[in-house]
Amino acid sequence: MARAVTPRRKAFNTVAAWIAGVLIFFPILWIVILSFKTEGDAIKTPLAVLSAPWTMESYAVVQERSDYFRHFWNSVVISLGSTVIGLMIAVPSAWAMAFVPGRRTKDVLMWMLSTKMLPPVGVLLPIYLICQSLGLLDTKVALVVILMLINLPIMIWMLYTYFREIPRDILEAARMDGATLKEEVLYVLLPMAVPGIASTLLLNIILAWNESFWTLNLTAAKAAPLTAFIASYSSPEGLFYAKLSAASAMAIAPILIMGWFSQKQLVRGLTFGAVK
Repeated sequence: MARAVTPRRKAFNTVAAWIAGVLIFFPILWIVILSFKTEGDAIKTPLAVLSAPWTMESYAVVQERSDYFRHFWNSVVISLGSTVIGLMIAVPSAWAMAFVPGRRTKDVLMWMLSTKMLPPVGVLLPIYLICQSLGLLDTKVALVVILMLINLPIMIWMLYTYFREIPRDILEAARMDGATLKEEVLYVLLPMAVPGIASTLLLNIILAWNESFWTLNLTAAKAAPLTAFIASYSSPEGLFYAKLSAASAMAIAPILIMGWFSQKQLVRGLTFGAVK
């Protein structure tokens, strides 16, 4: 029997949740505030920053100096491309491990998870040389493939855990009705796994969108996404706080908007079996 929640406990949980939410969101809010200040005002004390006049100067300078929409398009292509290709590999892989497991299935899963423990800098040199020899430096193709491989273990683990929650009896009933393997996956499994697939899709788009190590080391100008767009405002001469904040706000705005509108689907997928 579930324990009754007292009004005092409910009020405490509500206040604690609001405090945690404000603390998590405050850095983003401060970035947005600084982006509307001049460089001189951005380095003042917090109270002086809040009382300083608001201006769009930093946004105008950033757009004039850098082509935001080109970087934005690169981020869209890289994040969506790596996620879609990864799902095309992860769905059948997770299906095989969940419904046709072998003796080494758990070992394979643990091996895939262990690859996430390898520091990226440990494989930077060989991957850089491979991309250089294939003529893929500063191309979206290289980043799509690399980010797909980096996030593939997460995709397979999430989908595997979600597929394990689907009753086998439903799939067996489909086979008894004459469904082929392709029909079983397309018309029975995938419709039931939409929340898990959607949460996997959204989470990996966010991970690819925010990836900075590989984008900064394998791109220069043509394929540079928004992470490189932000880094361009950190120079040896110093940090231009207002312009850096404006660039950061412009870079995170699309992913924040997407997360806001898809939060229900994301939470539903994560809490109904995608991750436990």
